[in-house]
Amino acid sequence: MNPIASHLTAFLQQHLPIERGASHNTCESYAYAFQLLLVYASNCLKVSPSELHLEQLDAPLILNFLNYLETTRGNGPHSRNIRLAAIKSFMRFMEYRLPAALEQIRRILAIPEKKVNTRLVRHLAVEEMQAILNAPDPTHREGIRDRAMLHLCFAGGLRVSELIGLRIQDLNLQPPSVLIRGKGRRERCLPLWKETAAALRAWLAVRGQVLTPELFLNARGQSMTRSGFEYILRKHAHSAIKHCPSLSMKRVSPHVLRHTCALTVLQATKDLRKVSLWLGHANMQTTEIYTRVDPSVKLEALESFVAPKLRSERFKATDKLIASLRAGSFMRSKTAST
Repeated sequence: MNPIASHLTAFLQQHLPIERGASHNTCESYAYAFQLLLVYASNCLKVSPSELHLEQLDAPLILNFLNYLETTRGNGPHSRNIRLAAIKSFMRFMEYRLPAALEQIRRILAIPEKKVNTRLVRHLAVEEMQAILNAPDPTHREGIRDRAMLHLCFAGGLRVSELIGLRIQDLNLQPPSVLIRGKGRRERCLPLWKETAAALRAWLAVRGQVLTPELFLNARGQSMTRSGFEYILRKHAHSAIKHCPSLSMKRVSPHVLRHTCALTVLQATKDLRKVSLWLGHANMQTTEIYTRVDPSVKLEALESFVAPKLRSERFKATDKLIASLRAGSFMRSKTAST
């Protein structure tokens, strides 16, 4: 029996960040996946997580854990696949570290991912997005900060990790631009609208001299967290409902702002490559999801070829129907004359 604690520590603290160069967000995501797995296995096997052995994490237990995520925790297929990817990455690490468990590991690696329904991305209309941007109160420090965050998140199509990870040194206001450190360690430099630059200048004026290098701070003067920004967005989206009632029918999340930005760029440029560069996608296939949402792209294709013609003929009724209609009209005319 091989205790899993030492192997998991080496995987999370050495293999991922040092040997593979995984980002901090990836390491956190994998660590959270194993936190869920070990707590589940501990409850099932009635042992403490630190006493679990690798041999106890077999394929049936992993399958039951994945079903638990969907049925009990209410996770979708996408979240399920993310947890499974973390487990498989660890098992591939263990192939070389513990060859004796190769058969057990291969059974786990053979667990297939669950198919995910490809739905249209959720996005906001122009008036809905404007109502959210107008919601923060610019007469208060928190309102100035919230307005700058919302404007920058939408204008740059930023992920939450990109937004809260921005540092003051990444911002350049002459000319207005911002350096984004995106997913997969890919950097991109984005120009800013003058309105976004004005909102950021207003925030820098009231931010104060804080040693925290991040651009956006919470009420305690520390760097903004993911949950903190999600709370801010929900609060202002809810207050914007009274000015734009259609928002009450939509679930607004940070990624919805990213999708809204992508569709705005696509409708303005008609160029998927520019949308991909703006969002920092690794390949164009990821960007193609927006062509299914934008009707103007399909309209151009529809207008580019001639539609088939309809054969024009008049409707011919049966003799009995014509006779009944004539009889009816005759009776009406007779009644009218009398």
